[in-house]
Amino acid sequence: MRRLFVLLLMFCTLPARADSHDQLYKIAGWPEQRAHFSAALSAAQQRYRNSLPPAVYQALVDNSNQRFAPQAMDQRAEQHLRQTLKDPLPALQFFQSPLGRKVVNAELTATRPEQLAKNAQGLPHIEASATRQLLIGHLAQALPAREAGAEVSLAIAGVAADSLSQMIPGLLGGGQAQGMLDGQRERLMQQISADLNNTLLYVYRDLSDPELEEFDSFAESPEGKAYYQAALAAIRAGLAVGQSTSSLTPNN
Repeated sequence: MRRLFVLLLMFCTLPARADSHDQLYKIAGWPEQRAHFSAALSAAQQRYRNSLPPAVYQALVDNSNQRFAPQAMDQRAEQHLRQTLKDPLPALQFFQSPLGRKVVNAELTATRPEQLAKNAQGLPHIEASATRQLLIGHLAQALPAREAGAEVSLAIAGVAADSLSQMIPGLLGGGQAQGMLDGQRERLMQQISADLNNTLLYVYRDLSDPELEEFDSFAESPEGKAYYQAALAAIRAGLAVGQSTSSLTPNN
């Protein structure tokens, strides 16, 4: 379910320290989203159990568990978040507000395992007024959802490429695997864009038009842009797109 993984991974694991970044981590629902991601990853692994040769399946599981180990993702994401988000207070203030809490609750509800399973074949089409469509369109432009969704898909594809390379050494050598993944980025972003507005209409369906407008204002503000740029950088670092699984260590 890439469309909801977009939002799931938009709020990927971020650092936990006793400061404003730690408060942001907690109030924005990061721990719950990490649990949702882990559950979705386990479900995906189980779906492949009976469709892959045992050795290939085990390599895929081992590689995905290593790449997406929560502690390692935290370590990689922490460095990039703190480098790019110099001032977490504006985002913290937004997510501590009643509207911010409502936004977080909507995102957590959409990415619960039972909701992902329910919508595995696609989200229902959401009818909306012209005003609401316009507001959602602004939000779709403000949130780096296309980029984040593409990175999620590329990271998962990277695990598969690593697993094949382990089983057949030299199959994807000489940078060939990375070249193949990079060539998919634009295509993935186009696919996500086609469904993004309807996805956001579904996820934020309980927000009123004035609340959506206020959310837009935050996301489009300099402070909001800084926050979402930092979040995307942290996602890329946490997922380690472009790195082979064997190169990853807890200190990378």
